Amino acid sequence: MSNDTTNSQTVELIRDVDQQLKNVHTQSLDISFNELADMVNTGELDISPDYQRLFQWSEGARSRFIESLLLEMPVPPLYVVEIEDNKKMLIDGLQRLSSYLHFRGMLDAPHLKPSVHTGEKLVLKDCDIVESLNGKSFDELGTALQIKLKRSFVRVEVIRKGSNPKFKYHMFKRLNTGGEALTNQQLRNCTIRLLDPKFNDFIIELADKNVDFKTCIATISEEQYYGAYDKELVLRFFALKNWISNFEHGVSDFLTEYMEAVSDPDDAVAFDYAEEKAIFESTFRVLAQALEEKAFSRANKSKHDLVRAFGIYHFEAFCVGIQDFLARAELNDAQRMGQILKSIKLDPVFIDLTTGGGKNSPGPLNQRINFVREKLKEAIG
Repeated sequence: MSNDTTNSQTVELIRDVDQQLKNVHTQSLDISFNELADMVNTGELDISPDYQRLFQWSEGARSRFIESLLLEMPVPPLYVVEIEDNKKMLIDGLQRLSSYLHFRGMLDAPHLKPSVHTGEKLVLKDCDIVESLNGKSFDELGTALQIKLKRSFVRVEVIRKGSNPKFKYHMFKRLNTGGEALTNQQLRNCTIRLLDPKFNDFIIELADKNVDFKTCIATISEEQYYGAYDKELVLRFFALKNWISNFEHGVSDFLTEYMEAVSDPDDAVAFDYAEEKAIFESTFRVLAQALEEKAFSRANKSKHDLVRAFGIYHFEAFCVGIQDFLARAELNDAQRMGQILKSIKLDPVFIDLTTGGGKNSPGPLNQRINFVREKLKEAIG
């Protein structure tokens, strides 16, 4: 390769970087934890409910962070993005900020075990440098240490409102990807809203408020619920129904790519919210009336009845397979529909299609969907 070619490529690379820099507007501030707590309390700094669920530090870890502040140890910066009305949203630093809030009695985290509610103050434990701090609450520190803690400063990196939404999204994703406390859907809920919150909020609303959907997935575990698995199931419903031809491998990436595509502020995939909501409601109304919490259950060991459990293969097969028959299914008696769906679940061929490993790929996925589709065609035409 000639020197001229190399120089030309270098100039082009510098130009590409400079072009992207135009999308970035940042500001660095030093803010005390006391001021940050006030910002959370007044709503100036937003910690969205889905993001707040990611707080998982143990009481010992929270305590050692407070100890670090009192000892004036360096603290990694917090990252926030500006949103409307000069408000800000936290995108990195939740564990540290929530630990401070708990120590001050300002944290509401019912998902924790034990749960934490506003007014309950952390009692320090497992401090391994100043062991005499153990057993102390904020009220027992004394005025001097209370003031010292309140005035502990942290660098806050602000992504300004004028920054490109995609830059904000990628920044959050890179800061948080790989965090042990995040499930894939929690990460999607927090990051993709930075592109455009409409689809994200739509998913959350359906998961939280649709009674039929909640009935059908009632057997998911508490751990799955707090990991936003219910929201992932809503996303999976729309992704498979509308975008299944794009599924090649890796369900997680497929779901993320679909959510990104619908939320893209520049070139979003078409999504009729009113129509899609009506389809979602109809689908889960039929399934809930037919089988209630056994809508996505599987055959028991004897293969003569259904167990009370949730099967993701059943969710995919029935949610997508029933789409061509929704209008007729709505007209059918719920008891009859229950018998039809149960007979499909207990069919030896379907049992084989939905058990064992190696079935999380396009071929097996389409096989189980098509099996449900053909059986419903035979049963209700």
